[in-house]
Amino acid sequence: MRERRKQLMGAAGAIALTAGVVSVATSAQAAPSPTAGVVINEVYGGGGNSGAPYKYDFIELANTGSAPVSLAGWSVQYASATGAGWATTPLTGTLPVGTTYVVKEAAGTGGGSDVPADATGTIAMSGTAGKVALVNSTTALTGCAATCSASAQVVDFVGYGTTANDYAGTGPTVAPSNTTSVSRNATHANTANNSADFKAGAPTPTGLETPPPPPAPVEKTIAEVQGPGATSPLAGETVVVKGVVTAAYPTGGFNGFFLQTQGTGPEPRADGASDGVYVFQPGTLSPEAVVGNFVQVTGKVSEFGGLTEITTTAADVVDAGVAFTPVQPLVTGWPTTDAKRESIEGMLFQPTGAYTVTNTFGTNQYGEVGLAVGTTPLLQNTEVAKPGTPEADAVVADNAKRLVTLDDGSSTNFTASSYSTATCGARPVPCLLNADKTPAYVSTTKPVRVGAPATFTAPVVVDYRFNLWRFQPTSQVVGPDNATSPVTFTNTRTPAPDERDLSQRGTPDLKVASFNVLNYFTDLGDADPSCTAYYDRDSSGDTVRDGCDNRGAWNAADLARQTEKEVSAINALDADVVGLMEVENSAQFGHSRDETLSRLVAALNAKAGAGTWAFVPSSTDLPPVSQQDFITTAMIYKPATVMRVDRSRALGDQSGEGQAFVNAREPIAQTFKKKKGKGDKFLFVVNHFKSKGSAGPFPGDADSGDGQGASVTSRVLQAQALRDWVPGVAAEYGAKAIVMAGDYNSYTMEDPLDVLYRAGYTDVGSTFDPGQYSYSFSGTSGSLDHILVNAAGLKMSTGADHWNINSGESVALEYSRYNYHSTDFHDPGPYRSSDHDPVVLGLKAFVK
Repeated sequence: MRERRKQLMGAAGAIALTAGVVSVATSAQAAPSPTAGVVINEVYGGGGNSGAPYKYDFIELANTGSAPVSLAGWSVQYASATGAGWATTPLTGTLPVGTTYVVKEAAGTGGGSDVPADATGTIAMSGTAGKVALVNSTTALTGCAATCSASAQVVDFVGYGTTANDYAGTGPTVAPSNTTSVSRNATHANTANNSADFKAGAPTPTGLETPPPPPAPVEKTIAEVQGPGATSPLAGETVVVKGVVTAAYPTGGFNGFFLQTQGTGPEPRADGASDGVYVFQPGTLSPEAVVGNFVQVTGKVSEFGGLTEITTTAADVVDAGVAFTPVQPLVTGWPTTDAKRESIEGMLFQPTGAYTVTNTFGTNQYGEVGLAVGTTPLLQNTEVAKPGTPEADAVVADNAKRLVTLDDGSSTNFTASSYSTATCGARPVPCLLNADKTPAYVSTTKPVRVGAPATFTAPVVVDYRFNLWRFQPTSQVVGPDNATSPVTFTNTRTPAPDERDLSQRGTPDLKVASFNVLNYFTDLGDADPSCTAYYDRDSSGDTVRDGCDNRGAWNAADLARQTEKEVSAINALDADVVGLMEVENSAQFGHSRDETLSRLVAALNAKAGAGTWAFVPSSTDLPPVSQQDFITTAMIYKPATVMRVDRSRALGDQSGEGQAFVNAREPIAQTFKKKKGKGDKFLFVVNHFKSKGSAGPFPGDADSGDGQGASVTSRVLQAQALRDWVPGVAAEYGAKAIVMAGDYNSYTMEDPLDVLYRAGYTDVGSTFDPGQYSYSFSGTSGSLDHILVNAAGLKMSTGADHWNINSGESVALEYSRYNYHSTDFHDPGPYRSSDHDPVVLGLKAFVK
């Protein structure tokens, strides 16, 4: 066993220990002697009492002699201040020259630290007065209540506290307490007089196995702390560094500040070691930790989740006390590799050039915004490249090079909830822990949207935490005013689809659109006792969470908020025919199948005018209700501009076990033509394929990791069934043009859509509106929503537009997040009416 000993001062400490040479003490003097080789060095009886630093009582011995001493057969003994009964603890082992030895005794009922133990007993000692004897036998002292100190077998004796009736010398020691012991001085002076030799002070139990005190901190530069690699070469060491405070976070949970070597910047070091470091300071931040101050920090170096930091206390942060040179922000471009980013970790950085918002999903929860270097957001690789190809891999690599996250200078989770009654009171449902706060970068008037340019007006600090490289503002950004934001964002909202995109081949006679309306249900969660909800800051439900087949709004007020946003969006589309996804299949709830659809149309007409909209009745081709999903596709149209030709149709014979639509919504179709004047018929088809989130029943439905997600086989089978069904329906009604809209749950270059491309269909979104997308997921953009046309439909097409009102907006604006924060972000307009963007297609009346 490795021994770490406290060395005694003085000549005795310099005497070398020769292996095998052990002195055995003879009988002690008739009373404790100044020449004793082993003495009682410290006595503590307050262990585990109120305020005690240690949980256990202890007695510490010291060898002040010139030879090691065997303690075998010895004991320490204790009696109360005036008592005659002695409790004993036997000792073992050898006490080398210049070392101390701790006898750990009974624990109190309170807290406190453990003590080192070279021997262990069970004696419960008084914290204020008592008698302790070191005896060269294990036989308890007897018959000497006030004179035991003079017994022949006593090697040393301490009467502590003013009421002790026996002691060495002329009087007992001063009284100790729960927080103090009595001990000899640093040289263990022994005059055999307790009142002179012992003073009260903080307990310091130091045994044979007690580690030595840590080495004194060494002054290092910040670059030496950081080192040239991903981890600090000084991790675990205590250092002293000096630097300029570049950012400080006294609130928000970071509990720290960034420090940078004076005079550094605007270029990084050539050796790859950063001149900036994060200083973590639990509790209240030091008053010296103010941006612009030059300070000295003492603390331990560590790696926390990939971030090099120095942990310190307020007392270890002091003014450096000398003139210094301020730092300058780095003005280099954002590095494309982790190694180069490591070289500037913790340093002040002024982003230059173009940055574009690529992710707003985490803004509502953590007050962070994903950015992409350049003028475009990051892309889903299978949006622009075939799955599993080198080209798709190149997109992933490019995303990694361009990504950086703008943070808010805090670790606050703005949507964290708790079920604790201590936190939430007697509520039967959870409460939001930070409901009195507002996340940064969320606004209904200055929106932060995917695809929007971001312009940096102030420097930031390069940070790494929660597995992402980040730009930290130099102080916490607090919503809703975001006054200290280092960035401004361009408002890229438009009030309606872009008529220029829709009119690339002339002015359209008609418009059609595809729109996923995000679980529009009128059978509400609060009406079903089995449903559970997601709750707002008042512990009121917003949306259905699980436990039942309902989806969407929790109660009537939530439905009203959802409805006004859907109505705003659909009316602003200015389309003549709209295919809808994620509408309630009311037949599953015991109503007419089109009950919810009819209620949505009524709400649309209440705003747009009576009779503006009508719905296409559900087809009689649909399978039995038992084979249908709880959500469905639907069609609405404007009777003033288009007319239905014959009945609605559905692909209703592929929904049984082992068939293509066993896990998806059946495609529906309706033939339309222009209402006034002449025009060619077109078949409008609405689709909603199986999602990517879970694996279907077919071989190959497990996620293979090629970027297409789960259930690729299911979606391919659905595309094949659609391909084979649609031409027959079109021929039956004499429609040359085919327009197929919907949420295909497939990005543009994925296998299900390839089935339809090879069948002669064209994606009008990517054809007429390239570089625009309908969906954002994990910070990458792509289109899951498509309008596909056959050759005749393409001849009718005048242009298309992705109306980006939803996917790029913060989820905080969605009806499902109503009243989550102290700021009300609900707005009746179309923005964040869903998580998918509508796609609009302009059509001429004739196939040319």
